[in-house]
Amino acid sequence: MKFKFNNDIPIHQQLVEQISYYIVSGYLKPADKLPSVRDLAVMAEVNHNTIQKALFEIENTGLIITNRTNGKFVTEDVYIINNIRNKILNDKVASFLNDLENIGVYSVKLEIKKEKDEEVDLHGFTRM
Repeated sequence: MKFKFNNDIPIHQQLVEQISYYIVSGYLKPADKLPSVRDLAVMAEVNHNTIQKALFEIENTGLIITNRTNGKFVTEDVYIINNIRNKILNDKVASFLNDLENIGVYSVKLEIKKEKDEEVDLHGFTRM
């Protein structure tokens, strides 16, 4: 796992987002064991308390579980993973649409390229 940070958002929040993305994207699979807190701290080049705080927040979403003797694992509950993925997607789309409104764009035609060069066209989108 690699981490990238910017100075505008607290590090632990960025860790929550990035680790969650690793899970919902399938990079970390259900039942995968996460690296130890100290190993994650070394990878991210942050204090282990910052990692611990981020993992606590992720655990509260249900994406990871703690086995006291064996460490932290990605949940095996695919329903939770899919719900979090959908929430992230909805939040990103809402933020994007809000940004468009803020610059005065209320109607737009979007063309989205997917993997393998498939195209998806969203014609005449209008947000009320």
